[in-house]
Amino acid sequence: MSRAETTATTALRAHSPEVSAARARRWGSLYFAEHVLRVMKSYGWTIIMYGVGQPVAYLFAMGVGLASLVDTSSTPIFGGVSYLVFIAPALLVSAAVMTAASELTFPIMDGFKWRRVFYGPHASPLTPEQIALGQIIAVTVRFLLQSAIYFAVVALFGASPSGWGWVSILVATLAGLAFGLPLMAYAASIKQDKGQFAMVMRFIVMPLFLFSGTFFPLDTLPLAVRWIGWISPIWHGTELGRVFSYGYPEAPLLTIAHVVFLLALTVLGWGLTKRQFIRRMAG
Repeated sequence: MSRAETTATTALRAHSPEVSAARARRWGSLYFAEHVLRVMKSYGWTIIMYGVGQPVAYLFAMGVGLASLVDTSSTPIFGGVSYLVFIAPALLVSAAVMTAASELTFPIMDGFKWRRVFYGPHASPLTPEQIALGQIIAVTVRFLLQSAIYFAVVALFGASPSGWGWVSILVATLAGLAFGLPLMAYAASIKQDKGQFAMVMRFIVMPLFLFSGTFFPLDTLPLAVRWIGWISPIWHGTELGRVFSYGYPEAPLLTIAHVVFLLALTVLGWGLTKRQFIRRMAG
């Protein structure tokens, strides 16, 4: 055997069980995130087309269609900016939340019930917390990629005049996590599919999308539905996005409250998810 062949064989030698276990204990979350991202890669074009096609369709419809009617009489309602500039941050945040509703529901139940893909890694040194965190890391990467593509389209439409508009990418990602992690904990608790996720989409996601100040300022909605916006990650994320996208005038304390609300939901969701993963995998 030549020296080159010997070197190649040595380079491909597997780690000892002790070394592999130690690496899994330290980097297990990243290993599982890599697995999830590789699965996402199989439908990567769908993600890219969703990230490009949806904003183009929405922004063209709103910016060329509806905005041409709204801007003629209602510009003062939107803080002196065009309707397109007003709704762009809301659409960016809403897209992340919609993605959270798809990536953190059925795939989670799939991991526990249908294909049981969580149990294979759990048979290794990976802990339930690492598996849950790996899933979250992978989905967060998708949020960031999708939101960056979405924002690029928004910028091409001239709907983010501020130099700080790029921060709305991070805001949308945080809003997606704030909504998605509590939902992930709920998905991890379901043992039988009885249409729960369809109910979530119909009676939670869609009302939040419609009544979170997405298309018109929240204070223009009736009080009977305005409270939906106050508890909605979409509204808090949208308001933050508007601050960074075009300098939406808002009291600093309210801006801080938006950040605290989204962070609190994210932390709460992570705690509930971690506990639920431990319970399911211990049984």
